Amino acid sequence: MNKPLNSDPLSRRSFLRAGAAGASAFTIIRPELVRGAGAERLRAGLVGCGGRGTQAVVNLLSGDPNVELVAVSDVFEDRMNTCLAQLGDPKYLQSNTQRVAKFTGKPVEELMDSVRRRVRVDPDHRFVGFDGYKRLVASEVDVVLLCAPPGYRPMHFEACVEAKKHVFAEKPFGTDPVNTRRFMAAAKKSEELKLTVVSGAQRRFQKEYIETIAKIKDGAIGDVVAAYANWIGSPVLQFNSPTWPGPKGQRDPKWSDMVWQNRNWYSFVWICGDQVVEQHLHNIDVINWIMGTHPVRAVASGGAAWRPREEAYGNIYDHLVTDFVYPNGVHMTSHCRQYPSGSYQDVSELVVGTKGRSNCRDLGTPGLDPYVQEHIDMCKSIRGDGPYINQAMAVAESTMTCIMAREAGYSGREITWDMIMASQQDLLPKNFDYDASIPVPPLPVPGQYKFV
Repeated sequence: MNKPLNSDPLSRRSFLRAGAAGASAFTIIRPELVRGAGAERLRAGLVGCGGRGTQAVVNLLSGDPNVELVAVSDVFEDRMNTCLAQLGDPKYLQSNTQRVAKFTGKPVEELMDSVRRRVRVDPDHRFVGFDGYKRLVASEVDVVLLCAPPGYRPMHFEACVEAKKHVFAEKPFGTDPVNTRRFMAAAKKSEELKLTVVSGAQRRFQKEYIETIAKIKDGAIGDVVAAYANWIGSPVLQFNSPTWPGPKGQRDPKWSDMVWQNRNWYSFVWICGDQVVEQHLHNIDVINWIMGTHPVRAVASGGAAWRPREEAYGNIYDHLVTDFVYPNGVHMTSHCRQYPSGSYQDVSELVVGTKGRSNCRDLGTPGLDPYVQEHIDMCKSIRGDGPYINQAMAVAESTMTCIMAREAGYSGREITWDMIMASQQDLLPKNFDYDASIPVPPLPVPGQYKFV
């Protein structure tokens, strides 16, 4: 039986356990158990029905057999319809469940059928519009998958926490200092409420990384004296997607600025954060994880050498190199770069210690696909069957670290942690309307760009 909307997990679990032991056996329940919904089926809702959101649903449903998708929300109805169609498409499901089937030994057809049967989104739970997330959060869902473009993450997360929902939040957790701090405020409240919050920084669930970083922290390579993080690869071009609804690689003349920038979200700073924030966070987060904190200052250099100065390519850089300094004086060199497809690629981390070096995964053993493992661990945390997980603040700090690098590169200034935490930069549009006009700022030029 599904639990009623907004039921109190404390009253349900603690009183059932106490009743079984007798009226005189009331004890303080362990904190990690004051969060579960027992063995009941969890009901999930998806906010953001693009490629990452659709894959996240498959990862969740293939990782835990006792979860169902009951609600979806997106700004665009066609994107929502494509998502639901893919979740019923054998070819799509097969390509996204093969690795799990191989690792677990389950027949892929059985896994595909299980996933497909647990997509139960009736017409009344398909919410379209900029406020669709509010209606989804207010519905009878236990956990919300936040997979819309990053600019929306703080407001979506805040709504989930206010409604006491557990959350899977794709990274990053914001695109500017004001709204990332908004996320941080909600993160503190989520901890107080004992909500489970799992991030899309999936390396935190990858067995090789977990085991290696534990050994590094235990001194396997001595004291860390330097670190390197790289994301050098092909650009993300929304307008080249097979599901692009407009003219191939172009803006549909009928689209307003708001529609265009939401469709082609990876090209605009306000909604994607630039590559260093949206992609490179993965690597920078690993180094923060190892160091146990965030850097205190950053100096960076970058620009746009490959991306043409055309409307479709927006106002983000295609390369940025940053020198971060941690509180103990250790430097991290960070390099993110976009090259045309077929060029050199390097997505990696490296830490150098007084007794050796590590690529942050070479001291561990392989495990399940971390994109699936993160959802398995999330469900165990929600039910109280595994360790409590709340990564909201840790990954929010990594998000702010990346924003600090971007602002250092854009402005040509050294940016400190105190400066970025006090910054009044708020990039979000003030009017979320399909017809809204959103002028695109020019590509940032150091010396002209003003850090605020």
